[in-house]
Amino acid sequence: MNIKRDAKGITLIELLIVIAIVGILASIAIPIYRGYMQRARRADAKTSLEQIRAAQEMRRAEYGSYSTDLTLTALQTSWGGPRTTVGDYTLSLPVATATTFTGRATPNTTRQSSDGWLQIDHLGNKTSQLADRWAR
Repeated sequence: MNIKRDAKGITLIELLIVIAIVGILASIAIPIYRGYMQRARRADAKTSLEQIRAAQEMRRAEYGSYSTDLTLTALQTSWGGPRTTVGDYTLSLPVATATTFTGRATPNTTRQSSDGWLQIDHLGNKTSQLADRWAR
């Protein structure tokens, strides 16, 4: 009986090694990707808060006072303010008077819940509930 040793193909061991390597690469890449996506969603909220501040300043320049209502159609359209919900955050004005305001972005999904809220006030002061999320 003559056994042919030069058969082409892959062995089970080679297949298991390839699967192990793919698993190791995935265990490194997936957390990095999730962190990147979380920072991108946070950047969306930061941009929306900056738009609220800019829209409020434009409204104050024209009418002499800030809007006390984020859903005011004029604030959202005429002065470029964002929608009340953007991505994974809900936008609000927890403090809003004719002379001051504070815009807040609160996570509304579990994938951003580790962020806590972000906020900006009429002076441009940026604060966050947890560690400095404005810097990240």
